[in-house]
Amino acid sequence: MPAPHPARRLLAALAALPLLTAALTACGYGSQAGRDDAGPAAAGGRRLSADTVRIGYFPNITHATPLVGEQEGILQRELGGTELKSAAFNAGPSEIEALNAGSIDIGWIGPSPAINGWTRSKGRSLRIVSGSASGGVRLVVDPRKIASLDDVKGRRIATPQKGNTQDVAFLNWIAGRGWKVDPQSGKGDVSVVRTDNKVTPDAFKSGSVDGAWVPEPTASKLVAEGGKVLLDESSLWPGGKFVITNVVVSQKFLAAHPDVVEAVLRGSVRTNAWIAAHPERAKASADKALRRLSGKALPAEILDPAWASIRTLDDPLAATLRAEADHAVAAGLLDAPDLSGIYDLTLLNKVLRAEGRPPVSAANLGKQ
Repeated sequence: MPAPHPARRLLAALAALPLLTAALTACGYGSQAGRDDAGPAAAGGRRLSADTVRIGYFPNITHATPLVGEQEGILQRELGGTELKSAAFNAGPSEIEALNAGSIDIGWIGPSPAINGWTRSKGRSLRIVSGSASGGVRLVVDPRKIASLDDVKGRRIATPQKGNTQDVAFLNWIAGRGWKVDPQSGKGDVSVVRTDNKVTPDAFKSGSVDGAWVPEPTASKLVAEGGKVLLDESSLWPGGKFVITNVVVSQKFLAAHPDVVEAVLRGSVRTNAWIAAHPERAKASADKALRRLSGKALPAEILDPAWASIRTLDDPLAATLRAEADHAVAAGLLDAPDLSGIYDLTLLNKVLRAEGRPPVSAANLGKQ
């Protein structure tokens, strides 16, 4: 899915996305989902080079690996006597800020925030060390207003945040149809309405937006409100696969505690294998984790299609990350970045070989 046109302005808006506001609190970040729990270290397990490791992720189905891996104790078992602590976030920029500030060590996060963190720090803050998931993004519309893809023109469509992964994908799709939208304001042939995923279902129900390009489970929530899936983003990518969630680590923590990072990656790989072998149990486990984080379970009509749209994997699908960066540049949201070295797949490939599996590629973007 090549970028439809070259960037005409070097706006670097993605790199300038606000990471924190005055909503910072004494206990955490304003957009953090309010959780900082410590799971008990494995009884009698050997402590690794760090007493604790702090991970971050979103309470989304697209983050099924850490949801299930923590819920089932798989991550903690691999860490032995090193204690796992976790924090949930509602937005990628705040998770990147937490990583930069040392509040977390490892995070599950989308490609655009990872690129943002890399470019803002000039390649010094993080590295992508694994993939985690593909898919799980859909354009859902009000069928009373939008019957075809052409009908999207002139309508109000929500994305989660300016410059986030879905926002970039939608702007790229718009441009591919020859429509014009200002990437900063979202105004143009389509009105792009940047709306928090928690708010989007109510906005859709009230009619203030006509549809949304959103990840799961928000997409399935909109369908439950009467929406129709007009487009699955996976249909736009070769082989139907594109990165939606990566694993990133602070370079400082990676240098100081490679054994801990390796253990987390081994837990991630084994969690994904467990999910593949036990999909129904894994779905129930993810739902239990979401209920613990949000206080309520997802009904089956939302959970089932959301879960079916996600594919957990270990391959970071590095070529699609480069493509997504190109799309952000073409949209005018990012100055052309140098992504050389953003990946360090050394430990992941070590884990994969130990599991009898072939290594994965960094698509010439690996650490030299």
